Amino acid sequence: MSADTALVAAINRLRQERNAVILAHYYQEPEIQDIADFIGDSLELSRKAASTDADVIAFCGVHFMAETAKILSPQKTVVLPDLDAGCSLADDCPAEDFAAFRQKHPDHLVVSYINCTAAVKAQSDLICTSSNAVDLVRQLPADRPVLFAPDQNLGRWVQQQSGRELTLWPGRCIVHETFSEEAVLQLKLEHPDAEVIAHPECQENLLDLADFIGSTSKLLNHTQSSAADTFIVLTEPGILHQMKQRVPTKTLIDVPGLDGCSCNACPYMRLNTLQKLHDCLETLEPAVELNEELRQQALRPIERMLELSR
Repeated sequence: MSADTALVAAINRLRQERNAVILAHYYQEPEIQDIADFIGDSLELSRKAASTDADVIAFCGVHFMAETAKILSPQKTVVLPDLDAGCSLADDCPAEDFAAFRQKHPDHLVVSYINCTAAVKAQSDLICTSSNAVDLVRQLPADRPVLFAPDQNLGRWVQQQSGRELTLWPGRCIVHETFSEEAVLQLKLEHPDAEVIAHPECQENLLDLADFIGSTSKLLNHTQSSAADTFIVLTEPGILHQMKQRVPTKTLIDVPGLDGCSCNACPYMRLNTLQKLHDCLETLEPAVELNEELRQQALRPIERMLELSR
């Protein structure tokens, strides 16, 4: 038995002993995706875990995702394989600074992308995902100005698609800011029949080159529904593992970063490993804990989103 095979067997044993559910975001390494009970976007994963009878949620993602799981499943133990697995976008919006920003716009409804901390969620009127942001913003009262945080690239795209003027918090995702426009143009020349598909967290100049823009799950579904045989994929390359399983006969091309490197792989997502997953299931640490008052405050805008999404 190889070391990896033995490690997977040990994880499976601990999963049973702990009555645990293992969640893997699309941006995790393939070996983690392959062992997960559920693979998906962050909110989707947290909702699925909440619907199970598991006692433990092992969230292979980043810290704000594990917080969201705890918000929805306060009675469950939520562990993150590496507590240093943060998020540049969430870090770009410290709760104290966001509170000061909100005070400058007291009449604004606050819509926050789910990629933020629980403390920022708690200051929001409504949470959105990249899948539903446009639809939710369109539903807001026309006479109320809207503050959108924390991703300014997503915010600009939502503004364009919804026709609503938004006040944007100036945050960004380091992964989606590293793609090279020159590389995309070169790939389009080399693959003239390819579709460029992009996540709306990408910069505006890259979205202008895209044939299809959508959330990670929408990009995945599009590779199946589209008649195209080749896709130039503008998002974190971890999604290619699932795409290859869904459309094994199609060609999937990831885009290099600004200096030609493969630096568009999220360094935070990649902190999680099979060994760390094993260890957190064994020790139930590091566990993500939330003050109950904060959890309740963060839950309200998520529930509002789910109501408006029905």
